[in-house]
Amino acid sequence: MTKVAWNSKELTVGQLAERSGVAVSALHFYEAKGLISSRRTAGNQRRYHRDTLRRVAFIRLSQRLGIPLKTIKDALDELPGERTPNREDWARLSAAWRSELDDRIIQLQRLRDDLTDCIGCGCLSLDRCALANPYDRLGEEGPGARRIDTRLCPPQSAGCLTP
Repeated sequence: MTKVAWNSKELTVGQLAERSGVAVSALHFYEAKGLISSRRTAGNQRRYHRDTLRRVAFIRLSQRLGIPLKTIKDALDELPGERTPNREDWARLSAAWRSELDDRIIQLQRLRDDLTDCIGCGCLSLDRCALANPYDRLGEEGPGARRIDTRLCPPQSAGCLTP
């Protein structure tokens, strides 16, 4: 690992990649999406402020939770100036994502529970489907699985079965 001076205020893209464990191409992508920013030297090389390390860690953790990049960007945009997220910011932002994560957990539990019986009406459970989906009602809602993804088929929908 390349040793970066402890008092260095800026990192090259290679140093940031090495320290964060994120590929250079991913850092360029994050920058293109407005998640991180850099300045350009006279030689047109990127230089990242050292606190970008924390911002990248925040992005990666959020991604591991399944939070879409657009949502992560919106959260980071709520921070003042170029300040990186601190513990209080993380608590506030993650609390806002709680209901989305709870919904995702419910979807995964439904997927797990229905996995052996139903593909979600694709339909690979023809012998049981006449009871769960008579006259292929779910097919009228469009292509793809309908019973498992609650965002496509909320529990109050007439053609859906609740868990």
